[in-house]
Amino acid sequence: MAEVIKMPRLSDTMEEGVVAAWLKKVGDKVEEGEILAEIETDKATMEFESFHEGTLLHIEIDEGVTASVDSLLCIIGEEGEDISQFLIPENESVKTTNNNNQLDLVDQINEQENIDDIDQVKPLILDETNDVTSENTSIDYITMPRLSDTMEEGTISSWLKDVGEKVVEGEILAEIETDKATMEFESFYDGILSHIAVQAGETVKVDELIAIISDGEIDVNKALENYSKDSIKLSTEIKVEAENIEQNNDSDQVEMSPEVSISDQRIFASPLAKKIANEKNIDLSKITGSGENGRIVKEDLENIYTTNKATPGKSSEPAPISQPTPISQPTPISQPKTDLAKAKSIFNDGEEFTEIENSSMRKAIAKNLSKSKFSAPHYYLSVEFNMDNAIAFREQYNSMPNTKISFNDIIIKACAIALKSHPQVNSQWSDNKIRLNNIVNIGVAVGIEDGLVVPVIKNADLESLHNINTTVRDYAVRAKSKKLRPDEIEGSTFTISNLGMFGIQEFTSIINQPNSAILSVGAIVKKPIVVNEKVVVGNTMKLTLACDHRSVDGVTGSLFLQTLKGYIENPVTILV
Repeated sequence: MAEVIKMPRLSDTMEEGVVAAWLKKVGDKVEEGEILAEIETDKATMEFESFHEGTLLHIEIDEGVTASVDSLLCIIGEEGEDISQFLIPENESVKTTNNNNQLDLVDQINEQENIDDIDQVKPLILDETNDVTSENTSIDYITMPRLSDTMEEGTISSWLKDVGEKVVEGEILAEIETDKATMEFESFYDGILSHIAVQAGETVKVDELIAIISDGEIDVNKALENYSKDSIKLSTEIKVEAENIEQNNDSDQVEMSPEVSISDQRIFASPLAKKIANEKNIDLSKITGSGENGRIVKEDLENIYTTNKATPGKSSEPAPISQPTPISQPTPISQPKTDLAKAKSIFNDGEEFTEIENSSMRKAIAKNLSKSKFSAPHYYLSVEFNMDNAIAFREQYNSMPNTKISFNDIIIKACAIALKSHPQVNSQWSDNKIRLNNIVNIGVAVGIEDGLVVPVIKNADLESLHNINTTVRDYAVRAKSKKLRPDEIEGSTFTISNLGMFGIQEFTSIINQPNSAILSVGAIVKKPIVVNEKVVVGNTMKLTLACDHRSVDGVTGSLFLQTLKGYIENPVTILV
């Protein structure tokens, strides 16, 4: 059955969007999770994924055209399916802003109430809030934003403003914990924080009311009584149209808002890149982006900023990096203090167990790993590598000034190069086809207090060992404080999980879908081994590759491990 796709609301203030680019054309097959289009909102240009599988039967909004939220965007269904019932007649096109709908609302009110003059409409509109605010006082209802593509609910980690405090547009209002990270939430309004509906530590669904901002004193109880998404939307639309009618009261018809034209010079950049460029006065039009589809990302500006800040006569090389803990040396695992305190308190009260509310991250982990384990037929391949050469290589590499790497960095780099020779292992399964990724993005599992996150090293095969080390340690630090950005934890094509640093010699992992494989890395162990028909003391490490049998056959996985063995046991080859 055909699925009608509407213009999504990609930010809490978004009322209309512009289709920057279609990545699919009519007749193309579409898989769930594939990028359909790039949509420019009031804040950024964002990728819009398809939540349905099928054929793209119709595109309603062309590139460069503005449409209101919930307008018909496109239709996906079965090839050859009749979709005439879903199409909008030409004289009711949605390719302009929502003034048509606003006119209809005013016309309905005029017709129902026998009102012919706009001066009579305005009191009707204002009466809806007369009992809530004083004259000329506005109310902005703040709802829980959708901060990631999979987010269904969010937890307020902390409020950075108190009730009664003044709020300026762009200021951080709160920190919100999603299923992936804790993110700062900016205010998009000026005014006073009149009410906090969700206290720190509480969890609510996306689009639920979390706060109220007003530009004057209000009766909060009445504002809450009057809060309704539909009524607020209706009131807002009527107010806008009333203003338009008043401005055009000498005309028989109200002019439609012109379509927003998109310049050929429109710049594709991440919101963070735009913020940095604004702070550092960098002209984005002169920057070549390294992100997907040429998008300018933070790293592109950091390189420019670092170059500009280098003092003549002084080296701009990074400061020396402290020696990381070797994989072979276990690190004690510290239990979160909060959980221990809770457990001790309840135990002392005579209770037999402790109950701790599941965080958003923990729920997401349970959901995603259960889906992976029970939908993908896992099988496991275990190998043992001789690490003597890797140990010697690392010691030599770290003897260079300002350069430190770990065994984990060697494994990441070796996996990335090996995957280029075995694209089937670097693949993603879907019901109708297997996607062989031409890029290698390595996800590195990082354990934090609430669970597990998987930050991603993009194009890991092209990165140096030193850059991999710097990136991984930066991710690990920011993961523990939940400061990773959504783009840093998305897009992996292969995953590595390393418990060797905790003394674990061998284990298996659940595949991080949509990846087809995950590598489990154990500790380096000193033991007797046979070399040239003689028993000597050597260093070995066990690795286990978990594969999705739908996309990776046993022989394919084995050949990948053979290639990986060559790189890890002779690590100088990864530098060639």
